[in-house]
Amino acid sequence: MWAALSRWPVPGKALAAVLAGLLIFGSFPPRPYWFLAPVGVAVLVAVLRTGTGLRGGFGYGLLAGLGFFLPLLPWTGIYVGPVPWLALSTACAVYIGLFGVLTRLLVRLPGWPVWVALAWVSVEWARSSFPFGGFPWGRLAFGQADGWLLPLAAVGGAPLIGFVVALLGCALVVVVAGSSRWVRGLPGGPAGRAVPAVVALVALVFLGLVPRTLLPDADDGDGRITVAAVQGSVPRLGLDFNAQRRAVLDNHVRRTEELARQVAAGELPRPDVVIWPENSSDIDPLRNADAAEIITGASERVGAPILVGAVLVNGDRTTTNSVIVWDGADGPGERHDKKIVQPFGEYLPMRSFFRLFSEYADRAGYFVPGDGDGTVEAAGVRIGVATCYEVAFDRAFRDSLASGAQLLTVPTNNATFGDSEMTYQQLAMSRVRAVEHGRALVVAATSGVSAIVAADGSIEQSTDLFVPAALVSTLPLRSASTPATRLGAAPELLAVAVTLGGLAAAVALRRRDR
Repeated sequence: MWAALSRWPVPGKALAAVLAGLLIFGSFPPRPYWFLAPVGVAVLVAVLRTGTGLRGGFGYGLLAGLGFFLPLLPWTGIYVGPVPWLALSTACAVYIGLFGVLTRLLVRLPGWPVWVALAWVSVEWARSSFPFGGFPWGRLAFGQADGWLLPLAAVGGAPLIGFVVALLGCALVVVVAGSSRWVRGLPGGPAGRAVPAVVALVALVFLGLVPRTLLPDADDGDGRITVAAVQGSVPRLGLDFNAQRRAVLDNHVRRTEELARQVAAGELPRPDVVIWPENSSDIDPLRNADAAEIITGASERVGAPILVGAVLVNGDRTTTNSVIVWDGADGPGERHDKKIVQPFGEYLPMRSFFRLFSEYADRAGYFVPGDGDGTVEAAGVRIGVATCYEVAFDRAFRDSLASGAQLLTVPTNNATFGDSEMTYQQLAMSRVRAVEHGRALVVAATSGVSAIVAADGSIEQSTDLFVPAALVSTLPLRSASTPATRLGAAPELLAVAVTLGGLAAAVALRRRDR
């Protein structure tokens, strides 16, 4: 393998790098081919080990990143043209280029597969943090919701899954080359000693011996609650999905009233709480008496408080993306104001600069982030809320769990992204979060896919796209914490620190050899 790659001309290596990115893309929903991710990492690492310099390492990594992100993110430009899609994909690909540079340095160290896997985790951390708050979409863990590695989220969250996927990729490189003289000629010599441990890890994972015993049983919990998720659908897709704002609100009221009739007829159990999606009321019900009246009526008819996704207008004319607990005639109660707002969508950083590149720039909103604890109380239960984009971030539910959340919900509006793969990618993130924190999770989407997700990441119920629907399920409430919840960000930050230490050692080794 080493000899073959060494003989490849630059175009051949470039094609292999692009193929690596495409293989990683192939592991993401709605495709169930999660096992392609370590294969993609393996192809990329094999290319990066073939004598490429640091600039070449960046270039091949960048090509792999483009091969991954360009097909992953076209929904970002579906209604605004290709410029935002191409710019975002390129920016994300730069981080894979950085991984290429780190790999070229770290492969010189003993036990290089571990160092390279830690580098992948570190690069994902950087991409999830910078700039403008980061963009975690496309982390390796989010392609593993249907795979054997998902239970690892309960131990170390998304970073641990990403580490193991990358380590498996490196292991494949070692295993494939293990019968050739290449192993004996590895840079650093002692790196060959990592082979037994890596091969053992591969055997364990692919025999399915992943710690599934860490996952709670479907019925385990401190109590139970019956939850309904209402998908009212929208009159149109795209950026103007809510041009008829009253129509969207009416759709959700109508489907909730239909749910009330089904409950009265004994067809469905009465919910303790009803969850509406993000943007289900873009008419501010705190300022608009008509909106407040029909929401109150819907809550009274169904006999339960409703978590209403609403856009609230602040005194300074900025807006807040909020989830309000609306309990019948008692009206609004606690609320979650979205804390992680989406740059270039809900707000535009450096607006005067970016409007030079797109006529759609001024269509970005003026949303401001909230500062709550990420929970609301409804029907006597604390519910953790991550609104749409927030679910991609590890930190989104941490405050919720610290504040005693026993159930999680992701109210989301995917109508602005049409019938793209975005909704399935986001649902996979919700499944990872359910396992990470050991909580049942409810996804309520305006146009789909809405879903009931068990604490083991399985989908108990889901809706079709673009049809009004209601899901009703009795779910366990849990107070116990998973290791991932207790550890929080510590494992990922430790991985970054260790990677920096390894990088320092690799640079010193490189200088000594020179």
